[in-house]
Amino acid sequence: MDRTNLLPIGQFAQASGLSVTALRHYDASGVLTPAFVDPASGYRYFRRDQLRSAQLVRALRQLDMPIERVRELLASGAGGTGSAAGTEAGTEVGATATATATAATAALAVALRAQIEAAERKLDLQRSVVHSLLTRLTEGAEMNHRVTLRQGTPERVLVRGATVDHHGLDPFLRAAYEELYAVAGRGPLTFTGPAFVRYHGLCDEENATLVEACLPFWESGAQPGELGEGMSVRDDPECTYACTVVEGEATAFPAILTAYDTVANWIAEHGFTFAGPVRSTFLRWMGTPDHPDNRLEIAWPVTDPSTEPPA
Repeated sequence: MDRTNLLPIGQFAQASGLSVTALRHYDASGVLTPAFVDPASGYRYFRRDQLRSAQLVRALRQLDMPIERVRELLASGAGGTGSAAGTEAGTEVGATATATATAATAALAVALRAQIEAAERKLDLQRSVVHSLLTRLTEGAEMNHRVTLRQGTPERVLVRGATVDHHGLDPFLRAAYEELYAVAGRGPLTFTGPAFVRYHGLCDEENATLVEACLPFWESGAQPGELGEGMSVRDDPECTYACTVVEGEATAFPAILTAYDTVANWIAEHGFTFAGPVRSTFLRWMGTPDHPDNRLEIAWPVTDPSTEPPA
């Protein structure tokens, strides 16, 4: 085979700024495949015109773009990485290739904007987390969140649930409550308390969990008719809650996680048992997470092991 137009992996690594190990990894993952592999030695060779592809891979990975997305962009010819064959001006093939390259460049631009927006969101989140941790270290979470016990009564609840992460939480809750209030209005249901959200696990940037939008209503009054997809009616028993109230900017994510942590720590330190998923009740909600007039109650159902009958 004529290797005039080929670079051995060592030279290609130096020229592209990617290590030999990285090039082997990108070969195995289908991102950047060598033009030729010596069948005897297994040594990899790359075409000289693959250098632009390798440089683009290096830049995209420096932006923490997922490798699957990098592979998709290169396959589309992003950054001029597609084949140069058939691009002679004035031919039908050339016109098609030009259109494909233009579309690929546009896709790359969209991907880069999305990546920088994601990076900015992550940086904002990290700033908030650091600020929250510094506040805990200097002031102590317990000073800002007083935990008390309250007795909850049995209640019938209209529920709409879905599994979401933090990015999908706000859109889900807005749509869910719109659907729930529509069903409640057809009852019409008599509400017995403010709306609340039940979280069955951690809901953040990296973790999705079952989230339930809930509307408590009077069980002796009108009942809901036909329920929408994902809706149910549930009877919650009488329960004791360990709770704290959060106001203003502290109701925004991730600052509000401090309140959840404070209640959880209080429960553990006082010897109670966690008896179900935590809930966030909208005592007062002004439409945006950081509004100064917001007021939420974070409540965790608990039981006292000392009062439970022996097994």
